[in-house]
Amino acid sequence: MQNYARVNLGFKKGKGAVLWDFDDKDYIDFGSGIGVCSLGYSHKKLAKTISKQAHTLLHTSNIYQIKPQEKLSDKMCELLREPYYVFFANSGAEANECAIKLARKYGNSFKEKKYEIFSLANSFHGRTIATLKLTGQEKFHPNDFAPYPEAFKFFGNIDEIIANLSDKTAAVMVELVQGEGGINPLDKADIQKLAKVLKEKKILFITDEVQCGVYRTGEFVTSQIYGVSPDIITFAKGLGGGVAMGACASKEDIFKFGDHGSTFGGNFLATTAGICVLDELEKLKVDGKLDETISEFEAMLDSLVERFPNLFVKRVGLGLMQGLVLKNPENLGKIFTKAMENRVLILKSGKDTLRFLPPLNITKKEIKKGYKRLLKTLKDKELA
Repeated sequence: MQNYARVNLGFKKGKGAVLWDFDDKDYIDFGSGIGVCSLGYSHKKLAKTISKQAHTLLHTSNIYQIKPQEKLSDKMCELLREPYYVFFANSGAEANECAIKLARKYGNSFKEKKYEIFSLANSFHGRTIATLKLTGQEKFHPNDFAPYPEAFKFFGNIDEIIANLSDKTAAVMVELVQGEGGINPLDKADIQKLAKVLKEKKILFITDEVQCGVYRTGEFVTSQIYGVSPDIITFAKGLGGGVAMGACASKEDIFKFGDHGSTFGGNFLATTAGICVLDELEKLKVDGKLDETISEFEAMLDSLVERFPNLFVKRVGLGLMQGLVLKNPENLGKIFTKAMENRVLILKSGKDTLRFLPPLNITKKEIKKGYKRLLKTLKDKELA
């Protein structure tokens, strides 16, 4: 199906933050599969873990106990620093669908039913019918897929969300750093105010950390940076290191038997990979290597802003979820393409932002090599 605007490029192998095409040309990847390959490519321990599990047991039904699923749940709660109930799915959209169902069931527990779920206007929460409607960008609501579910509302900022809360509001979902909306970190004071108001009004606070979670911004979850404790947190992308997996963590065990499920969700392969990924990323954090890499990468991007004031307005983002805002939005596609021609892979976000989501274990050598290729790209005379 013609779902993707694919470029004329493909790869046969990868190692670290480097990919090789079919002509054996190497590319520095500053996108890591849109934030999925958190440990880069061909990570020895992850590959060994997946191989061992594939030779043991790939899958059983969730009818039966799955010990790696339990172990991964415990590991996530340890890193979250408080207890949560975890449901494992196969993608970020599925994780957010789970959160939506939790919110609706929670709302129906009140005598006066609550059913509204709010989000922000520049948000992105997935491509299922429900998560599309909860996404606040109108371009994701084409009439081709109408009619959409009702009672999803989005607003321009946190103050507008707070002002429109009612006795019908069951939950508010936000990305603490908007990924598709321009790599936009929300204001910390605004988020803390929102969390306080929602708690007082008994409205669920949901953070969509599909892209900004799993150490992407420097801590296990970005809500830890913001000093808030959400009722529900959703995960995916980097959690499996390339193995498809999503997760929805809830402080309350709202579902009962039969309310929700997944055939593949949380199987032996995915959860064993997830345990390995979290163990390796935790080591990077504890050893100080992750923070060091973040500083290196931020310095590289700041250097580009300084060297090309004609092209860039500023650097935005947190941790290794970064963006460069362009003065001229027409350069977004041009730089993406020219960077690829110079064998460095970057991403786009919103209308005017270059997006960078490198592997969390990217080396100084790989950063330096990618930087040189970006310099060559940005010196192109066609950019203005």
